[in-house]
Amino acid sequence: PQPPPLPKKQLQRAESLPEPGSFHGCHGDPEPRAGSVLYSIPSPHARHGEAAAPRDKPSCAPKKPLTKSQSLGEPLAQSGPQKAPAPVLKELTFGTADRELGQLLESPAGVCGVILGCQEASLARLSARMQEELVGPEERQQLLEAELAGKRWAALALLDPRPCCQSGDAWYFRVGFTFGHSQLQFAAKVPKPCCCSLQSSLGTHCSIQRLLGRFTDRLPRELVLPGIPGKQSQGPCGEEPACPAPQPILQVLLCAEVPQQTLADFVKGSHAVHRTSPGHYERLCCLLLLQLCMGLEHLRGQNVAQGDLCPENLLLVQCPCPPQSQQGQKEPLGLSLPRLLISSFFKVQEKQRPCSSSQEQDWSLGLTAPSPPAAAELNVGRLIYQILHVDISLENILGFRGKRLPEIPLLSIYSAGLKRLAALLLHSDPRERVTIERARAILQVLLWGPRQELFARSRRSLALLRSWLEVKRALLLLRFAENSAGARVSPGLEEWLCCQYFQGVTEHTLYQVTQVLY
Repeated sequence: PQPPPLPKKQLQRAESLPEPGSFHGCHGDPEPRAGSVLYSIPSPHARHGEAAAPRDKPSCAPKKPLTKSQSLGEPLAQSGPQKAPAPVLKELTFGTADRELGQLLESPAGVCGVILGCQEASLARLSARMQEELVGPEERQQLLEAELAGKRWAALALLDPRPCCQSGDAWYFRVGFTFGHSQLQFAAKVPKPCCCSLQSSLGTHCSIQRLLGRFTDRLPRELVLPGIPGKQSQGPCGEEPACPAPQPILQVLLCAEVPQQTLADFVKGSHAVHRTSPGHYERLCCLLLLQLCMGLEHLRGQNVAQGDLCPENLLLVQCPCPPQSQQGQKEPLGLSLPRLLISSFFKVQEKQRPCSSSQEQDWSLGLTAPSPPAAAELNVGRLIYQILHVDISLENILGFRGKRLPEIPLLSIYSAGLKRLAALLLHSDPRERVTIERARAILQVLLWGPRQELFARSRRSLALLRSWLEVKRALLLLRFAENSAGARVSPGLEEWLCCQYFQGVTEHTLYQVTQVLY
């Protein structure tokens, strides 16, 4: 006798399983489910404006139907017409067909999920475009590197014989180079003879000095190197000496960015602005420290450390486009936000920094060794005091021992947060110090919130922080739209840093950071 038919309930469960067409494309690439489109990665077609192509592709060759029973993965005959896969949120535009929008609105995410997903995708696209404006297209840099291969001083035009910037370990000269139909300017970096550091391709990052090429050659006679004998050693009336000393042969690095000054120069020249506009100056300090922390994070991913983390070795570069103040206020003349570049690097030793039982030994290792992994936290904490014009020497730090650190005057809304961050970075117990990653998150909260007054009426919770984050993302996108329709000012470095924050932060991170900070 034939077995009884399967119960209808089991057939309905089989119907509810996902169909193979909604999981795999013709090449085996997984496509996102309708319920997970909020965090899906855009396909290559979406990036090139071919959003409709993947949905119109025929599916792969179907499996052979079974004769005696129905496979659980295959659609049943009773299931009716097969629905087209819902479009990915990152492919949506204002011109997306209403048929596709209707499929998304019927998904479990609903209208709110669609809007939030589109906002995250828009922030990611804006951030990528801003970064390309700041550092230039990657393809163009690769072409320039190939063109400069094998070139020496003879192929470059020395635009100024005197250095445009002098850091603690190198001199920088402005040079020109004809590339195609354009005249490019970049920096020729001449390392000082006593300095030796690792500089190679470390990937493109806004806070890392980019190397275009290198060569070893005798320096041009007109080049002026302070402290090195050569043609700059002239007589009292400017006449040349009878027997000029030959110029030395040194290695030269060609860098994409032309530095204007070091962070030490910036701090020395900003005493007056700090007194008259403390809020603006200390906000700039937060933005500079944020760039430094982001660069240090990138270097740790490359197993490379900053050689000597001091203001004299941190370079400042003028941004290609004028920055636009986040607060809509006019910036003081001559004090706008520059790019901060880390310019000297050392390979990290393949061993952990030993934990010292002596506090003095631990601190001296952290502040004087070239590049131990844990030294960055101590040096950034010390740098906070230096950039805020508060004297703190190595002797002060080594004698801290549980006493209070030097006081930071409370001059603006950023002063207390910077003071708190410095104390966390300079904690006497290495296990209690915050990491560079956490320091970066604290600086982001200091700059763009949430501020402490958010928790005055409501208890801090994940739900509150999630709602705050969603509203701030929407307001940020509205600001970009209004600015582009009005003054047509290109977004600058501060806008890119803000996009980086709201693009990647979560309510869980905000909960942890605000708990530490406040």
